[in-house]
Amino acid sequence: MVKDGIFYALGLGVAAAALWFLTHSIALLSLPIILAAFFLWFFRDPTRTIPQSAGLIVSPGDGVVTAAELIETTSGSKLRVSIFLSVFNVHVNRSPVAGKVVGYEYFKGQFLNAMNLASSTENEQNLIVIDAGGYEVSFKQIAGLLARRIVCNLKVGDVVERGQRMGLIKFGSRVDVLMPADATLKVKLGMRVSGGSTILAELHRGTSTTPFTTTTMGA
Repeated sequence: MVKDGIFYALGLGVAAAALWFLTHSIALLSLPIILAAFFLWFFRDPTRTIPQSAGLIVSPGDGVVTAAELIETTSGSKLRVSIFLSVFNVHVNRSPVAGKVVGYEYFKGQFLNAMNLASSTENEQNLIVIDAGGYEVSFKQIAGLLARRIVCNLKVGDVVERGQRMGLIKFGSRVDVLMPADATLKVKLGMRVSGGSTILAELHRGTSTTPFTTTTMGA
């Protein structure tokens, strides 16, 4: 359980007690109690089994794969996987790889619908870059239409483990993962993924890989 859920639930519990003291109305009492239960459920933080094999890149969040495509960046071609988190998903984010944080940037932006691919560049977001030992993996925490707060517990110089909890995005949102272009994709469009446990891609450096076909969903 993320502590934010406990704080919200306690506040609503106090409101419920005050309403009962003032009105003795079950109808008025029910609303803060229902909201308190929702926040406890929303901020859940389930235990995950983290894959341990070398070269694996796991999902940083729970949700649905909405894009998997090759893109051009200033550092060359990258494979990008985008995951949409609805309000019903677990919103705790995890590191996709083990390594050292070598880059962190916050971008103040808009709050477009996270299903819109433009949100990847236009919305408020955190960009985290991890040196995984011989290659870099970047991932973004992207705010959505409802998400108005991004939490990241990492800073440059931190050493992280694959699947380690590193923050959360409150309410519907999106995460993008950028990885080497020669990674072998392990997910497909519309697939539901779980943070820390679902393998997005695998790297086999020094071996041939299957050609990658660009696909997108939900622009």
